[in-house]
Amino acid sequence: MYHFCTLFDKNYFTRGLALYESLRQHCSDFHLYIFCFDEDSFETLSDLHLPHMTLISLAAFEDAELLSVKSDRTKAEYCWTSTPSTILYVLKNYQVPSCTYVDADIYFYSNPAVLIEEMQQSVILLTEHRYTARYDNAHLSGRFCVQFMTFKNQPDSLEALNWWRQACLAWCYNRVEDGKFGDQKYLDDWCTRFSGVHISEHLGGGIAPWNVQQYHFLKKTDKLECVFRAQTGDVIFYHFHGLKLYRKLRADLGQYQLNSNVIKWIYLPYLKHLYNISKKLESKLENPFVDAFAVEPTWIQCLKRFAKGSFNILNLERSFENVRINNFANPLR
Repeated sequence: MYHFCTLFDKNYFTRGLALYESLRQHCSDFHLYIFCFDEDSFETLSDLHLPHMTLISLAAFEDAELLSVKSDRTKAEYCWTSTPSTILYVLKNYQVPSCTYVDADIYFYSNPAVLIEEMQQSVILLTEHRYTARYDNAHLSGRFCVQFMTFKNQPDSLEALNWWRQACLAWCYNRVEDGKFGDQKYLDDWCTRFSGVHISEHLGGGIAPWNVQQYHFLKKTDKLECVFRAQTGDVIFYHFHGLKLYRKLRADLGQYQLNSNVIKWIYLPYLKHLYNISKKLESKLENPFVDAFAVEPTWIQCLKRFAKGSFNILNLERSFENVRINNFANPLR
């Protein structure tokens, strides 16, 4: 069995459920541990009684060290601070052989087991950003992305996790300072700092807005394939970083250049899945489709983005026509 963990609150609730549904679609032998970062998400998920899922409340998860820094961090920074602690919590409290942390805004298109099996004798799995040259932000955001990380329940990986936890407790902010950024820049030297680190080689794991320009996609009946540097393989997961959902069914895909196939085959089916989930949750959560703190860009900002070829704001009422998601995920029942 493959054990995964993630964290989110009500603002990422539909994304978290879409992650779960995509995992359930493509990985039959899995269990997902969800750290609910508010009461609304914990109570709503509890009412749904979904299989292959364990819920952990903040009350159960938070310890004295985390609570001591909570008031000093924004909501996002506290989530980042907590990431290594969530993985440690699962490994220690559930005694599983390994745990894979996944960001709540990633979405699976095929079985992620192929990524984990790459590890063989290694004890830690990391995924690179694989930046497109014009978006290369490694000097600020780091070489690796926290999005998908596997740790075996073994001394070498536990050493790395405990080191990472203490580093994040000491400093984890949404700014660049002394070579640090959030929870992520700490990973840069892990290949030399710790033993048993494997960097994922699969071209279909970790596709994201900052590297999707390097890919070509092939839409098959039951799967999505990608071509990257003359190699063809299955798309394993896409990271929907920077996606914002506004009122009146408007979505901002972010400020990266995205071609029409990426929007049609990746973004629109995902957005429709989020929308279908939100319709099921309207009696439980207020405006579940809308990001509570998302602010639409001004018309001047829109003009600047349009000039750069990265406007990417969609009216979904029109865009959802003829979009099917049945091949990739089962909407929440």
